[in-house]
Amino acid sequence: MIKDIQELDSCLEQLKEFISREEGKRDKILEQIKENKKIVEKINVDIELLEKVSMLFQKTSEFAREQAKKQIETLVTKCLQYVFESDIEFIIELDELRGKANAEFYVINEVQDTIIKTKPELSRGGGVVDIISLALRIAFLQIHKPRIEGPVILDEPAKHVSEDFIFNVADFLKQTSEMFDRQIIMVTHNQHLSSIGTNAYRVELKGSETSVHKVTT
Repeated sequence: MIKDIQELDSCLEQLKEFISREEGKRDKILEQIKENKKIVEKINVDIELLEKVSMLFQKTSEFAREQAKKQIETLVTKCLQYVFESDIEFIIELDELRGKANAEFYVINEVQDTIIKTKPELSRGGGVVDIISLALRIAFLQIHKPRIEGPVILDEPAKHVSEDFIFNVADFLKQTSEMFDRQIIMVTHNQHLSSIGTNAYRVELKGSETSVHKVTT
């Protein structure tokens, strides 16, 4: 009987020790859960903040892109209208293509109260493309931050523009150089364009020899 009681006491002691150890483990786990909850709460706060920052960047990017779009549309439209003496307009349509920003260029003409929207290459031949290409280069140079220094180098900038409008192109280039205080270096076969230069040089190839002569403008 006494032996049974002693064994029972021994079992109780072992059980108490086991319970004590397990309670210690439980308390440690509860403490870890508490700490993890704090970590999760902080992570959630950080995620919320990052989402707000990401949204802010996105909105800022969209605003900046829209502002740049308007500036480019305005400059190119004014260039087209100045050269071709018409109400032609240039617009840019932005969308997402396979997760990347995509831009499509169009020109708008009004013919007999009908609005015609076409790609530049389909509107009035290559002359429109030449002028849009020229105006875009100037527009990008002006809106780029930081400012890109140096001259604008052009190679036959208006080769498809008819003689009816070539004087307007020459005047536009001259005014652009003066307005933006930027030198223009141009290679051209058109005498009207070469005549606006402060300095002009004629390059001739005779056989295998090249000669360069300054031209009085």
